[in-house]
Amino acid sequence: MNNEFFTIADRCLLMPYELDAGRLHQVFGQMLTHQIDYADLYFQYNRSEGWVLEEGIVKSGSFNIDQGVGVRAISGEKTAFAYSDDISLDALVSAAKATRAIASQGKVHSVQLVKQAAHRSLYLPQDPIAHFKDSDKVALLEKLEGFARTIDKRVIQVMASLAGEYEIVMIARSDGLLAADVRPLVRVSLQVIAEENGRREQGVAGGGGRFDYTYFTDEILSDYAQKAVHQAVVNLNAKPAPAGTMTVVLGNGWPGILLHEAIGHGLEGDFNRKGSSAFSGRVGERVAADGVTVVDDGTIARRRGSLNIDDEGNPTQCTVLIENGVLKGYLQDSLNARLMNQPLTGNGRRESFAHIPMPRMTNTYMLNGDKNPEEIIASVKQGLYAANFGGGQVDITSGKFVFTAAEAYMIENGKITYPVKGATLIGNGPDVLTRVSMIGNDMALDPGIGTCGKEGQSVPVGVGQPTLRVDGLTVGGTGSGS
Repeated sequence: MNNEFFTIADRCLLMPYELDAGRLHQVFGQMLTHQIDYADLYFQYNRSEGWVLEEGIVKSGSFNIDQGVGVRAISGEKTAFAYSDDISLDALVSAAKATRAIASQGKVHSVQLVKQAAHRSLYLPQDPIAHFKDSDKVALLEKLEGFARTIDKRVIQVMASLAGEYEIVMIARSDGLLAADVRPLVRVSLQVIAEENGRREQGVAGGGGRFDYTYFTDEILSDYAQKAVHQAVVNLNAKPAPAGTMTVVLGNGWPGILLHEAIGHGLEGDFNRKGSSAFSGRVGERVAADGVTVVDDGTIARRRGSLNIDDEGNPTQCTVLIENGVLKGYLQDSLNARLMNQPLTGNGRRESFAHIPMPRMTNTYMLNGDKNPEEIIASVKQGLYAANFGGGQVDITSGKFVFTAAEAYMIENGKITYPVKGATLIGNGPDVLTRVSMIGNDMALDPGIGTCGKEGQSVPVGVGQPTLRVDGLTVGGTGSGS
């Protein structure tokens, strides 16, 4: 399997341009005649597609091929970066020369490239785009639409989409490492609109991961349809959410996006090295309630946020960020780990060859507690149950966040009573961790839909958590309560 990684990478990335270890050595020579700490070459080949079906008709489709190489040199805190969509020796040499500006003349370095593949195979090096016929992709979407329409007669509109990606990356580094990865990625999404008495509401569902389209069995597609229709129909009868400070119960799975945004970004190394995170300088301190343990794990097989190696060639790992309420460390790429004198965590990620890597999350989630979800609901006299989330915003420096609940209910005397609409959760990431009073035993990861944005770059991620009780959280809404 590891040898196959390099065979595919060589064939798709290097062989057409007659690039070999000797010529890559020549490129490093253009940079390493200057006093730099580190340099790397990031080769990427990417094929992607997207299909959208609405009212039984494929109304849009796309297919794209993208390839190129990014050249980076680092001296101290300074980074020089150039990229080209032309993978050729001339383009590489030109890009390498462009990085010279960051350092003065210094010692001449020598690089001996050694092939080193990933030490694991978290997903198969398969091409989901080529593995499934176009007619079968359309049939999959038609089937998903059919499932949604047969669940409830109030469904008046259905839009189903799928996206697939086949990516090959190869990293050559000035320390001699040469590593490659073949990364499949697929996703199916469903949006439904239900109408009753002139009122319309929408519901969404979907999932995916690092595999091909054969993952989407009838059972899985039916489950997506059930969830999307349920969300839409529930909101048809929802009342305006009340506003105020109250106990909030967060559902398991996708609601972990709040953890990702409000806490996870604040634990990335670059923000903490610069002192701009609310968690800066707090390693070893209590930052959360007892029982709260948060990890970032890029090693879960076939998950959307998982990688055999990060985009700097380092193996991903499971990193404990918060253990039983105490901050243990940060997520690091090579630059920030070196400057902070901290170990690498395999979290150097980039959107493409045209972007520089930075510390990014993979699959970030909270571990299980010991409470049954029913016990958590029963403990709440008056509060809100946020079963699912829509969008949100967070300020990394302050940790302040605002999230919208896509599906929420009122809790009265320990029972879920009626659905509410328009609930927003408002708070501060570090503060909300201290307000967790009960942790469920039902930890779940999201179905494979997460995309994280940071400084203009988007990468696939995963999130998760068990059911949580959070005391004294501010809820925004337009209702008066009951």
